[in-house]
Amino acid sequence: MSNEERFQEVLDLSWNEAFYDSCKGNWQDGWFLDGLRATVDNTPEGMVLSAGPVEKDNASHCVLWTQQSFEGDVKIEFDYWRIDTIQKYVNIIYIQATGKGDGQYTKDIAEWSHLREIPYMNTYYNNMKLLHVSFAAFGPKGSEEDYVRARRYPTSPDVKFSELAILPDNFNTGLFEPGVKHRFTLIKRGDTLFMQVATSEKTALYFWDTSKFDPVTEGRIGLRHMWTRCSRYADFKVSVLSPK
Repeated sequence: MSNEERFQEVLDLSWNEAFYDSCKGNWQDGWFLDGLRATVDNTPEGMVLSAGPVEKDNASHCVLWTQQSFEGDVKIEFDYWRIDTIQKYVNIIYIQATGKGDGQYTKDIAEWSHLREIPYMNTYYNNMKLLHVSFAAFGPKGSEEDYVRARRYPTSPDVKFSELAILPDNFNTGLFEPGVKHRFTLIKRGDTLFMQVATSEKTALYFWDTSKFDPVTEGRIGLRHMWTRCSRYADFKVSVLSPK
């Protein structure tokens, strides 16, 4: 079976909407924010998430989290426009995040939001269980070559950050031009992860097998922007599978 056939098969399952935000009302009704220098602005066209303006300043990272947590298999859909034009740094979606449960890093990540007022990257990959997909992503030195990449957190004394990668990596996608509407559909079904990204001119499908890692089964959805990155989101929906 091809990846396209697999994707269509899981897309056709009996999904139930569990969360919806047009992104045009008050964002604080459904989300909470990590990051002292970030801003969230609701507009008639959607929700603008702006990381802080200072490169290399960890306080200029940000993560916008759903207040709601989701259990089991999930489908995540949203419209996305890249607003910035910088060819550096990364956007990430975090899928079903919980704390790893050690000490102050309790399962409910909202309980230790105060530890993420400055959203150091390593606070997340060392202390959270989640799936990570980077998109509209570029290297830190600047590049015309973008990438899409998946990872599974957390690290441990025996696991380096580089070992969190879920292959394959994908380069030069031909997507994520500033100002262009992109429709995202991500599905986590068991130990498979799909991401379809569609514009009016192109559709790309990405697939990852996560079976070498322990499963991610519940948690919040997060949108991460590294310093200086800015994007708009609209019609954000999370669905879960109907009970059998």
